[in-house]
Amino acid sequence: MVSTTPATEGRFARLLRTQGIARPIAWGFVALTIFMVGDGIEAGFLSPYLDSLGFNEGNVATLWATYGIVVAAAAWLSGALAEAWGPKRVMMLGFAIWVVFEIVFLVFGVMQQNFTVMLIAFGIRGLGYPMFAYGFLVWITMGTPENVMGRAVGWYWFFSTLGLGVISSYFAGAVIPVIGELATLWLALAFVAVGGIMVLVLLRNPVTKPVTLSNSIKGVVSSITIVGTNPKVGIGGIVRLINTLSFYAFVVFLTTYMVRDIGFGLAEWQVIWGTMLAANVAANLISGYLSDWIGRVNVVAWAGGIGCFVTVLALYYVPTLIGPNFGVTITIAILYGLALGMFVPLSAIVPLLAPMNKAAAVAILNLGAGLSQFIGPVIAGLVTPIGIEGTIWVIAAMYIVGFVLTFALRTPKADAGPAMPVAVGVRNPQVAG
Repeated sequence: MVSTTPATEGRFARLLRTQGIARPIAWGFVALTIFMVGDGIEAGFLSPYLDSLGFNEGNVATLWATYGIVVAAAAWLSGALAEAWGPKRVMMLGFAIWVVFEIVFLVFGVMQQNFTVMLIAFGIRGLGYPMFAYGFLVWITMGTPENVMGRAVGWYWFFSTLGLGVISSYFAGAVIPVIGELATLWLALAFVAVGGIMVLVLLRNPVTKPVTLSNSIKGVVSSITIVGTNPKVGIGGIVRLINTLSFYAFVVFLTTYMVRDIGFGLAEWQVIWGTMLAANVAANLISGYLSDWIGRVNVVAWAGGIGCFVTVLALYYVPTLIGPNFGVTITIAILYGLALGMFVPLSAIVPLLAPMNKAAAVAILNLGAGLSQFIGPVIAGLVTPIGIEGTIWVIAAMYIVGFVLTFALRTPKADAGPAMPVAVGVRNPQVAG
């Protein structure tokens, strides 16, 4: 496993390696960003655009609910299949699904205003992005030395959210007034195509078994049974679910509360919310490096769990008590965004809990992420029976649960402390090239 560093390795390649970006998959981070730009372009305007075409709120809600359920299933499936097929094959399948069914969605659904076709195509397309994005996450866990795994997954989430939540939003806002919504949706397809082709051409597939029905079934089964054989992996999935629970709940009710009851202008609140997301993008990277310095479990438990507990409560109580103070509220929102990003080291902890079955472990982690997107709005539904204050406390209490559960994930290998220098020439035997 130890070999001499190639004489041709330059300083930049060496720098990437020491920062957790393995040379064989370095271009994958760029491809991921471009792909996620395409996937995220529609998020901010698809609903009002469909409303302008005459589709009612029920249609739009059904469309997104179907998409969310499929995404949750695909998030789990991406890890399950990556073990049997290899990450690149899973990514390419996700890429193909996204392109084909986006074309069906646009040509035979949106342009014909056929809701049935839209629902089927958009739902199936939901398989695409998790297979592509989470397939690459599995690839990273397979091809990165353990002592820099924290910063590697930090870079993964940094590039993923940079494309999905930041660049895509700014791009859509800039081009829609010029070319309109439909043409912007077609441009999304172009971004996805570029990202997919980059992976196809520039990344070499890890060594893996031939694709057979037996291997496929084995990969899926192992992604289920691993919770029984290694309960800590299941605990990691629960903590991942808790991670973004507040975010998906807040999407449902917090904007309305801040604008209608507290008195923020809608534009003011959008700046606050957008700045929170920007802080989260930065935290995705910061937490990876921090975890390799002071320990991954420490970062998730204290900065993530306790940080979210405090900032979730502050985000409600401080504006409620002092009113629409922009400076104070945006400061709290930034701290909340940073705390959310402190859960990123879970993507390093959980695979190392099952070093011989990393893909199955990542599948459980992905399932937790998908379920969070579903359960968050369910918890937001508590606003009607118990009120906003009671719902806030339910959400905050979940982070205390996550704080306690995180310490069950502590192992010498998964909870690495200060990162040691990367051994010269260390390479993962599962990775070719």
